[in-house]
Amino acid sequence: MELNANRKEFERLGLGVAAISYDSVGVLHHFAERAGITIPLLSDADSSIIKRAGLLNETVPRDTPFFGIPWPGVFVLDANGRVKAKYFEEDFRQRYTSGDILVHLFGWTPSAAVEDHSAKHLDVTSSASDGVVAPGQRIALTLDITLGPSMHVYAPGAEGYIPIAWTLKPSPAFEAHEVEFPKPKIVELKAINEKMPVYEGDLRLTRDVTIADEDALAHATGNSGTLTIEGSLKYQACDDRMCYIPDTVPLKWELRVANPDRTRVPAALQRK
Repeated sequence: MELNANRKEFERLGLGVAAISYDSVGVLHHFAERAGITIPLLSDADSSIIKRAGLLNETVPRDTPFFGIPWPGVFVLDANGRVKAKYFEEDFRQRYTSGDILVHLFGWTPSAAVEDHSAKHLDVTSSASDGVVAPGQRIALTLDITLGPSMHVYAPGAEGYIPIAWTLKPSPAFEAHEVEFPKPKIVELKAINEKMPVYEGDLRLTRDVTIADEDALAHATGNSGTLTIEGSLKYQACDDRMCYIPDTVPLKWELRVANPDRTRVPAALQRK
């Protein structure tokens, strides 16, 4: 369902998308009608393609109806059918969302949980790859930053100076991954006669978070149905003459928690 939600974004980027599973045509048809799925759902009922791709989950006992299920993941192919990227997790309960992949691989600007922040020397737009989240999903948070004219901030690794830093308030509802910084520009700062890694103009910071399992997520969010992620962006802006007092921009993402889908297909369609 999450993949289907971004169908128009895939089309806008000129991308095709399809999902393959070991379910029968009847099961997939029932699911598509019930959930309003419009992307192609491909049936590999004997798991032959799943096996050829090396995705068969062999930890599942052979004498159960679940044998044949693949490890969940995503392959991204180019126009010639070559694998351009792949996204898999060791824990089958965790998976990258299509929104996360669109952000990382295609530079997509997400439209969920958007907030604009104006600070003294820069503007920040915060957003999320997914506005609705479920246990185990790995989503992307983004900060699109525009620095004022002639301004720069120091990049991580600028020793002796205050680099730009993005922190998230710890929560049992999610695991925060490392911030992804763009490649900095090395400039010669004549005022201090040093070369330093800095950011100027526009830049994007990206940070993935993995949503916790169902119990931890429910405990952290209560009955609100909303996951709130809080954090801050700390920076010290400088120009050619001076560095200004460090500043902090408060950040917040409010995401809706999806209700678990426990609906089973009719007994006549279930694997025996």
